[in-house]
Amino acid sequence: MARTVAIIGALEKEVRHIFAALSHGSEDVAAGLTIACGELDGLRVVATTAGMGTVNVAAATQHLISVYGADTVIFSGIAGGLNPALHIGDVVVGRCLRYIDTDTALIAESAPALEEFASTPHLVEMAVQALRAHGYVAVDDADGTTSPDTPRYLCGTIATGDRFITGDALRQAVIDATQADCAEMEGAAVTHIAAKNGVDCLVLRAISDNCDEAYDAFCEREFDLDEYARSASELTLDIVHRIAAHA
Repeated sequence: MARTVAIIGALEKEVRHIFAALSHGSEDVAAGLTIACGELDGLRVVATTAGMGTVNVAAATQHLISVYGADTVIFSGIAGGLNPALHIGDVVVGRCLRYIDTDTALIAESAPALEEFASTPHLVEMAVQALRAHGYVAVDDADGTTSPDTPRYLCGTIATGDRFITGDALRQAVIDATQADCAEMEGAAVTHIAAKNGVDCLVLRAISDNCDEAYDAFCEREFDLDEYARSASELTLDIVHRIAAHA
C-alpha cells in the first residue's frame, strides 16, 4: 500500500505542475534539493528536480526515501531514441534498465545483488493504462491506418550512463552493450536505489532526439519543453491517482 509517493522530474517545469496539483502544499530545501510536499487523493506526495546524472538522481532518490519515507518513486524525463520504431514524442516505459559502460558484475556484489533493474510490474501496468487513457497507442499496434500525429508508447529497455549519447559510433556501442530502446542519464540509478531500499518504482521517458546530434545542437533545436512538461506532469498525476485508487 503506497502512502508516500516521490516524484522526481528532469525539468523544474514538471515539478511546478505537480506542486500546483497538491493540496496543503509546502516547500523544503535540503541536500541540494528543493522539495515540494503535499497531498493528493489521500497520499502524501513529495516532488523534486534531481539534476542530471546518476549521482544526482541516486542522492535525491535516497533522500526522499530516507527522510520522507517514500515507498513509491516515479521518475519521468526525456531520452534519446535508439529503437528505429520510436518517433520524437513517443514514450518508453522502463520495464528493464541497464547501465552503460559499467562493470555490473562488481556492482552486483553489493545489495540488491542485481546487474540490471526494473520498474515495478504493477506500476508499469498503471502507466500503460494512463498512456492509453491519454490517447497513446502501443508501438506494436500502430499500423498504416494510425495517424502520424498519434502518440505512441513502448514497454522496453532503457540504457543509463553519465554522458550525452551522440554520433553513430557511440549510439551503436550503446545498442550493442545494452540492446536498449532509448538512452538517458538517470533511470537505472533510480531503480537501483529503489531496489536497494525495497520500494516500488517507475521510470518513464519521452523521446526527444535520436542520439544523432551534439548536446549544444540539441539545446538549440526547437523542442516544446513547456508542452512536454505539461504532458509529463499530467501523465504522472494520472498514475498517482491510479496508485491512490488501489491503496
